[in-house]
Amino acid sequence: MSGIMNSKSVDIPVLRDIQGLIFDLDGTLVDSMPLHLVAWKEAVAAQGHDYPEYLFYEYAGIPTGKITLLINERLGWNLDPGETVRLKEDAFMTMIDRVRVIEPVFAIVVKYAGAKPMSIGTGSRRVMAQRIMEAAGLNEYFSILVAADDVEHHKPEPDTFLRCAELMGTAPHRCQVFEDGDAGLQAALRAGMEATDIRPYLV
Repeated sequence: MSGIMNSKSVDIPVLRDIQGLIFDLDGTLVDSMPLHLVAWKEAVAAQGHDYPEYLFYEYAGIPTGKITLLINERLGWNLDPGETVRLKEDAFMTMIDRVRVIEPVFAIVVKYAGAKPMSIGTGSRRVMAQRIMEAAGLNEYFSILVAADDVEHHKPEPDTFLRCAELMGTAPHRCQVFEDGDAGLQAALRAGMEATDIRPYLV
């Protein structure tokens, strides 16, 4: 494992009747969001624009290609989705050794490993998610990963988390989702799951 982000936060509760645990990846399990922001700014700057930071957090959890389309529509830009994905992922990969797990969320993983089924549901492409998991030392804890490639409709639609529940063999209403993005929290609620916003627990 490459390390753990320091935190003085309180424990994040797992509800009593919950059988399956579902985790977002970026910003929830791993402290990668600052790296993604840098990568986004580099990818957009290469195409002649300055990426607004407020949009980065607003679109958290949505796949890069879809974010590009949303930005084009909102700001009147003409970013190429395929090229933006390539530029952004290439920039992120140069920083991947700086990825760290987020301690209070990772503590849940360690506590319930082998005791409850767990999965990751992310808006990242599978190849990127797998590389992030490897860099953060998460592979030994998770055998179930649902990435952007695996569903047609992404967060805030419920498909990602419903697929996680299916693969875990757990009823959706018995699943608890841990998220840091508004789109992901909406997706969890639409899936009929317990939605836990981890942001208030972080210092």
